[in-house]
Amino acid sequence: MGARKTRQLSFADRRRKDGKARRRPGPKRSGKAGVSHAARPTHERWNPIHVTLRALAGLASFRTQVTYAALERAVRDTRREDFRIAEFSVQKDHVHLIVEADDKGALTRGMKSFSVRANRLFNAVTGRRRGRVWGDRYHRSDLKTPRQVRNALAYCLNNARKHGVMSSNPLRVDACSSARWFEGWSIPRAAIEETPPPTVRAHTALLRTLWKKHGLLHPGERPAAAGTQTRRGPSLSRWS
Repeated sequence: MGARKTRQLSFADRRRKDGKARRRPGPKRSGKAGVSHAARPTHERWNPIHVTLRALAGLASFRTQVTYAALERAVRDTRREDFRIAEFSVQKDHVHLIVEADDKGALTRGMKSFSVRANRLFNAVTGRRRGRVWGDRYHRSDLKTPRQVRNALAYCLNNARKHGVMSSNPLRVDACSSARWFEGWSIPRAAIEETPPPTVRAHTALLRTLWKKHGLLHPGERPAAAGTQTRRGPSLSRWS
């Protein structure tokens, strides 16, 4: 009797002992459209960047006292000569950053530094021994005009109003953000934050001064969709 011929199986063909198909190793698709994994575009150092990082589903809210403190520390500890976090806000399941970077490589290294540090600190305060925090690679929008910078600042600093987690007081700023230290509000604030800011002062002209030609921000502005003009004016309180 001749030897039996064997057929090499592909990973897709292999079955478990119970006959069911084996699951492929590695991360699984979430079913939602994520950030494209195409090569990132080049970056010019005079353009600030609006970055969004989203959490995996099912994690604790980022806006509890201990989790927010961990993420604020990650912002404070991310200090690089070629990369700066100028503004930020922390929402329940995502983080907004306004950053500056000297070039594309500096942006990549700076975001890796922040995301890894934030991942480690979040796991430490929530009792997770290990595991990913971020559900996808970060989303990036380069800001090339004063109008775009102003809209991104309003979207970042007042994002809690967009999600309905702020009080109705139109003069109150989000405590889970850099709004407490922001110097571009259109009205004097009653309470002044005395602790040193976790952010770094902007270097680019767009983020330092040029955006102000379109008007300072009001704490009661409620951001529209990212990239569109925010609502502002004398009737701001009705959007709060």
